[in-house]
Amino acid sequence: MATIQRNMSLTGDASDYLNPLQKLGTIIGLGGLGILTYSLFGDIEDKALWLTIALVTLAGGILLFSKGLYNDKLKGIKNHGVWFKSISSRGFWAWVAGIALTGFYVILYFFEGLLGANPDGNTGLIALFDPLSKFLSGNPASQWFVYGTLYTVAILAFGIKFIWKYKHNRYEQLRTVSVMFFQTAFAFIIPELMARLNSDDFSLPYNDLKNMWPLNYYAFDGWRVDQFINAGNIGLAFLIFGILTVFVISPFLTYKYGKRWYCSWVCGCGGLAETAGDSFRQLSDKSMFAWKVERWVIHSVLVFSVVMTTAVISTYLGYDSEKYWLTKDIFLIGVAVFLGLLFAVIWYFKKEELKKDARYGAIGYLVIVIALIGIHYFSGTQNNKIFIFEAGDLRSFYGFLIGSIFSGVIGTGFYPILGNRVWCRMGCPMAGILGLQQRLFSKFRITTNGGQCISCGNCSTYCEMGIDVRSYAQKGENIVRASCVGCGICSAVCPRGVLKLENGPLEGRIDSNQVLLGNDVDLMDLVNQK
Repeated sequence: MATIQRNMSLTGDASDYLNPLQKLGTIIGLGGLGILTYSLFGDIEDKALWLTIALVTLAGGILLFSKGLYNDKLKGIKNHGVWFKSISSRGFWAWVAGIALTGFYVILYFFEGLLGANPDGNTGLIALFDPLSKFLSGNPASQWFVYGTLYTVAILAFGIKFIWKYKHNRYEQLRTVSVMFFQTAFAFIIPELMARLNSDDFSLPYNDLKNMWPLNYYAFDGWRVDQFINAGNIGLAFLIFGILTVFVISPFLTYKYGKRWYCSWVCGCGGLAETAGDSFRQLSDKSMFAWKVERWVIHSVLVFSVVMTTAVISTYLGYDSEKYWLTKDIFLIGVAVFLGLLFAVIWYFKKEELKKDARYGAIGYLVIVIALIGIHYFSGTQNNKIFIFEAGDLRSFYGFLIGSIFSGVIGTGFYPILGNRVWCRMGCPMAGILGLQQRLFSKFRITTNGGQCISCGNCSTYCEMGIDVRSYAQKGENIVRASCVGCGICSAVCPRGVLKLENGPLEGRIDSNQVLLGNDVDLMDLVNQK
């Protein structure tokens, strides 16, 4: 008997149907997840074998499900049906997934003992990962190694899913391969292998080469700087590379390619959001209220990060100018002068582009200067004190609030509820810095052909950063937004080829009005009025 199709949607009722390959993938994937869950409560003898089976079946289940989902689909847009599925439309399964992910992050950050972490010998889930950890670094596993392994497996498996989904778009495939490579090599394998260089006479701290300040908020802590210096030429090279990355390499690459070079091609947080979080990109809030909150929150986090880092560095600088060429006073004054000159130069050359955004910069600079004055006059002579707080406590508070709660529990655990880039959009200080650079002097922009736009809204719907792309496309206006990570999905889902990611000259990239609306020149003059 033929099934009566009562749904008026052109895509039909795809949400309730799983083909045999998808069902098989689901069963296999749940089997791998079951092994990991069982290890929490039972002792597994052959850990290397069962860990291999668990990771292979977990990744294999994702790949089989994805193959069944996209194997018989033609090249083109594949985002149809997302609002009919419970998992991708804040339905029951979305809340189940959100609660499960949030619970996992809470246990990972604050109750690692429940996972089996034990200084006298791991048990449970963490013990299951001991063979892999000892193979790579020679050390027993920790909760962070378990997390890093699962994180990498997720990016690799869901990355292949993403490539199959966007098989019509070469840009999406290339950047996905890039984040898969950087996560696997630079964030996972290389730091673990580097641990094998350590001995009684040599100790190199764990170092993810792509993880820079301020995302790496402990990059310039005293203990970490000491570790790099004590590691000899190799450690010093890493330390210098970290400084050059912040002040030279990152600004140059952002000037050339926009913040996408990092946020969409390199960053691990962005890599997980783009792969495992792809199904939730349409959940980002596009309202004006959300945009206002976003600007205040992310700039506040950035200011907090600058103040915290400056304060922590100042704690291991002395006051005696005869002993130290860089004293605490000179450092604090230098930071204030540097930021002041930077803000003055930006304002002088970019005041037409900044407009009311300069208000945020002025408020941020004022807060930083007041904080620096406070550090100078109220920290006392004890180098480990900032106001009445221990330096380590201040950094720990930042790490707890931003590094754990925001980036982990909320940023990833809330994928199915708030969208896949809520951390990048609201809380990442690295995204804040790169966004300012992109807005002010980057050659990157998304150009639009307003004459071809049919106002379907796909671009705005699937923008993970909450940008109303359609409003720019309708006017034929270049999209130059600090929050844009250059993922290119807006272009990938456009049925008319209206949007294009480009690197071009700086002149006229923001106030660009090259496309007439219809044939009415007077209407264009009206749009151009300030």
